[in-house]
Amino acid sequence: MSRKGNCLDNSKTENFFSKLKKELFYGHEKEFRNFAEFQEAIDEYIEWYNNERIVERLGGAPVFNRSIAHTSLLCYSSI
Repeated sequence: MSRKGNCLDNSKTENFFSKLKKELFYGHEKEFRNFAEFQEAIDEYIEWYNNERIVERLGGAPVFNRSIAHTSLLCYSSI
C-alpha cells in the first residue's frame, strides 16, 4: 500500500490508498487488537467509500446516486 508507482494509471489507486491510510490507520493503530479486526475495518471503509460517502462535485449526493446526479447536472441545448 505504501509503494508509489511511476505510471499515471496508478494515480486513482494511490489516491484511494492514501485516503484510506490517513482516515483509517494513522493515529488509530492501537484500536485494532488483531489483523482480523483491521481487515474488517478496511472492508467497512471500502463499503462506505463506494456507497455512502458524500461527493461535493455531485451536488452532495452519495456515490450510489451518481447516475441520477450526473443526468440532472447535464444541460443540452436544442440548436
